[in-house]
Amino acid sequence: MTPTVAVIGCGYWGKNLVRNFHQLGALRLVCDTTEEGRNAAAATAPGCVVVSNPEVALTSPVPAVVIATPAETHFSLARRALQAGKDVFVEKPLALTYEEGRQLVDFARVRGRILMVGHVLEYHPGILKLRELVASGELGKVRYIYSNRLSLGKIRREENILWSFAPHDIAIILRLLGETPFEVVACGGTYVSPNIADVTVTNLLFDNGVRAHIFVSWLHPFKEQRLVVIGSKKMASFDDVGKKLVVYDQHVDWNNGVPMPIKNGGTEVSFLAEEPLRNECLAFLSSAETSLRWLCSRFFRPHSAR
Repeated sequence: MTPTVAVIGCGYWGKNLVRNFHQLGALRLVCDTTEEGRNAAAATAPGCVVVSNPEVALTSPVPAVVIATPAETHFSLARRALQAGKDVFVEKPLALTYEEGRQLVDFARVRGRILMVGHVLEYHPGILKLRELVASGELGKVRYIYSNRLSLGKIRREENILWSFAPHDIAIILRLLGETPFEVVACGGTYVSPNIADVTVTNLLFDNGVRAHIFVSWLHPFKEQRLVVIGSKKMASFDDVGKKLVVYDQHVDWNNGVPMPIKNGGTEVSFLAEEPLRNECLAFLSSAETSLRWLCSRFFRPHSAR
């Protein structure tokens, strides 16, 4: 019982979702309001229905909808899809306010539907390996985490850099630590479009004393996507640009009351060469399949079983 999906949005990122769901044999319909997007969908997923009106996707018989549209439309489209009884995969951010995000979560829970937010790095084999290192105690007690996500462009006019870039890092840090912070402070600067921050620095403080900071910018002279975890025993660095996870046998010892840095080389840790987005799409299909099986057992049981 493989669920089928309709994808709304075939632009900068949506075309990757179209490609993956098509390759997985689950794609039945693609909607994009632009001619360019529809042409991309037809080329990427030959044989699939391509339309311009989102209502077609929302009212189609497919049980699941994937939303990859501009951030300000996520809330309204996700709500309408849930109202239509669909399982929903929506790209980050889920919504642009806490209140709207809470509404969608409650809406899905009441209706018994799947609501999944696209945090693709949570499915990255390198990040999964890093989670194993942290959980196993290989790094010791986590003391500090920092993340840089920097580049020149793509500069957005719908949401700021915090909403566009930082959700990746926030999701990973929360997953690594297994808890939420009690204090969050973010500051940034606006240099290109009025009231749209181009650079932000976010500081997170957790109950166990761990701190994390996230530096994101689309006004940077070079591309960097790096997450560093500082532990009491070892340190680890995940470089998503270079596709490397390195563990450093480095820490600080005390000698007669004097802190002494212990410096050793780094060891590269291998991980599976899998596409994170494909893994994420598979996870959604698996959840939607479970949901579909439950619906069938609940509402389409044979008369003798009722």
